[in-house]
Amino acid sequence: MELDDAYANAAHIPGAEDYPPRWAEAARMWRTRTAHDDHARLDLAYGARPRERFDLFLPEGAPRGLLVFVHGGYWLKFDKSYWSHLAAGAEARGWAVAMPSYDLCPDVRISEITREVAQAIDVAAAMVEGPVVLAGHSAGGHLVSRMLEPGLLAPGVAARLRKVVPISPVADLRPLLKTSMNADLKLDEAEAAAESPILMQNRLDVPVTVWVGAEERPAFLDQARWLAEAWTCDRVVAEGRHHFDVIEPLELADSDLVETLLG
Repeated sequence: MELDDAYANAAHIPGAEDYPPRWAEAARMWRTRTAHDDHARLDLAYGARPRERFDLFLPEGAPRGLLVFVHGGYWLKFDKSYWSHLAAGAEARGWAVAMPSYDLCPDVRISEITREVAQAIDVAAAMVEGPVVLAGHSAGGHLVSRMLEPGLLAPGVAARLRKVVPISPVADLRPLLKTSMNADLKLDEAEAAAESPILMQNRLDVPVTVWVGAEERPAFLDQARWLAEAWTCDRVVAEGRHHFDVIEPLELADSDLVETLLG
């Protein structure tokens, strides 16, 4: 369809097919290490459905707060098991990190996924004291942006929000109506508008920094800019980063991305 290539990331990243297995192996190794050190609580339920589960990674000592990372995959693929290693940077700085899975399209609609993620954050936040910070990548960037709609998060959790960092977010879902993937997303005009962060009329008063790779597809550079302009918030364009490696600095405690989240 008209915008298929505009939103095709893998087709424009050399060696794109190698990234998912590399992510999965790095995540597996991190879970093994942290479980051995008793710093991981795995496959915790936040709902009744099989995919309504999250992993919680804990630092040494009492956590300074909670980072929730929400994965991407166009609401169509992946789960929490691919991203565990991305907890390393925040954990090294004394933060707990929660990583939820969620149901995928076409089994559910995007609006249902939004509610699932809010429920996951509420449950994880009940297990960790202190401030709450949200980060999400691609579709996950959309989902953490949506958490700023008043009423989605429990009031006590919303009051604890300190920072939201959408990474390479899809902030306007309306262009996806012109992609083949919408056969599975099943968006219509009304849901695309209702689920688009750039069109949110009311938002929680929480600092936001939009993060995007300089080497990303023009559509994603546009999406990041549209959100930053609509919300009058900060935007960082990370030099040399594309859609798949833009999240790698989450592994490093002293990276600019982790500093933006937790500093």
